[in-house]
Amino acid sequence: MKSRLGSYPLRLPATLAALFLAIQPSLVGAQTKDTHAQTARSQPHGPRAKPQGAANANPKEVMNAWTVGLAGGLLEGAPIRFAAEMALVVDDGDNLHVLPIVTRGPTENVNSLLYLRGIDIAIINSDSLDEYKSVVPDIQRKVTYVLNLFPSELHIFVRPEIQSLNDLAGKKVNFNTLGTAAAYSGPLIFSRLGLDVEKTFIPHQVALEQMRKGEGGMAAVVFVTSKPVNAFVRGTFEPGFKFLPVPYNSKLMDYYLPTTLDPADYPALIKPGERVDTIAVPTTLVAFNWSTTSNRYDRVARFVEHLFSRLDKLQGPGFDPQWKSINLAATVPGLMRFPAAQAWLDNHARGSQASQ
Repeated sequence: MKSRLGSYPLRLPATLAALFLAIQPSLVGAQTKDTHAQTARSQPHGPRAKPQGAANANPKEVMNAWTVGLAGGLLEGAPIRFAAEMALVVDDGDNLHVLPIVTRGPTENVNSLLYLRGIDIAIINSDSLDEYKSVVPDIQRKVTYVLNLFPSELHIFVRPEIQSLNDLAGKKVNFNTLGTAAAYSGPLIFSRLGLDVEKTFIPHQVALEQMRKGEGGMAAVVFVTSKPVNAFVRGTFEPGFKFLPVPYNSKLMDYYLPTTLDPADYPALIKPGERVDTIAVPTTLVAFNWSTTSNRYDRVARFVEHLFSRLDKLQGPGFDPQWKSINLAATVPGLMRFPAAQAWLDNHARGSQASQ
């Protein structure tokens, strides 16, 4: 299946069988009707969990009662690191157990949230929902957000002879392997900017080596990930290799945010006093829109309560520094917040007002 971006083979869903199920909700396992989704997915482990300490509790039931599946991302990416850190902080023994899961990346995590059994929450890039609108028209009713996590900055790294975005027209540009954030967001952004390039989807380390040696006509690599990127911090490049600025305009305002790359991020590539304007893709923690009467809703609600109330631990020593910039009240355009998350914020806002 090809997306409207050209030759990039978009997986919506990950297999043709899943796509057929998305179109034919009458088949077993389809979840495109709200009532069916809430019935089929809200009770994969049987009836609602027994209260802790119930007499003669089955060990298997106890272990599964408050387990939450979190679709993270690739091993080398920031999302899986955030997922692992969340799982560590919210862990509460039999009362809450979060399983961070290595996946094909934040883009395909939408597939996991919609179709994969055992997945309650996921980390996605905000623009991942764009292509799903044609396959799942009510996608924004099925996915709710818990909180904004961190921005994934767009890095367009080019050879010395490339001076502007327009110079990339017709040139070979690598967007990393399929399923990564760069492989989805990169072509989408290039399409919006009107840049027609020869897209490749090979590992970035291979493409960077080709760029260094001037082999294969590789003119640029596109990263969409949190700065700083180790490949640019630790790598050695000849003079002239650089990041291209990306203008922020009306074509990018629906999903993206303006940001910069600075000398503090890449001292060997950006001179003191200079900066490179670019854009960022917000990375968001989302949950399936479970029925509020379902066991799966209860699990995510407990996860939310633990996460929000323990955010200060994640913002302390030993965890990713980006936790310090997270604002629980930040919204996500186009999506409604998971009800338990909104209730937590409302309750704490009222508590703060009462104490003043």
